[in-house]
Amino acid sequence: MLEFTFLGLILLVPVVYLILSAGQLQGGSFAAVGAADHAAKVFVEADTPEQGQARARLAALVAVENFGFSPEQAQIEMSCDGVCLSPGSTVTVEVRLAVPLPLIPIMPGVNDSAVMVDSSATQSVERFG
Repeated sequence: MLEFTFLGLILLVPVVYLILSAGQLQGGSFAAVGAADHAAKVFVEADTPEQGQARARLAALVAVENFGFSPEQAQIEMSCDGVCLSPGSTVTVEVRLAVPLPLIPIMPGVNDSAVMVDSSATQSVERFG
């Protein structure tokens, strides 16, 4: 009986941790995609490029936080094709998110990120807007 319990623990713990890690990675992927998509949509609806950048950054950070990640784990870059917010131009938002390993305590000086996931979204500014 002891061997069965010991063998069960040896096999079960890594499988459970693998499932938790896959879930954390999938959540990070969804967060990056959602953050990039929402930020690009918010940017093209703004009146000025400065307002667009501020609103897009806020939208991306809210999306990242909704998936349980901290804003410090996200890197957000925005670029425009041509003059920002001119009719027919495009806005591209790239979000990179550091996904940490589950159940690992955060220690100073230790990189706990398992992987970086990234996503980009492009939206066009209306031509006749």
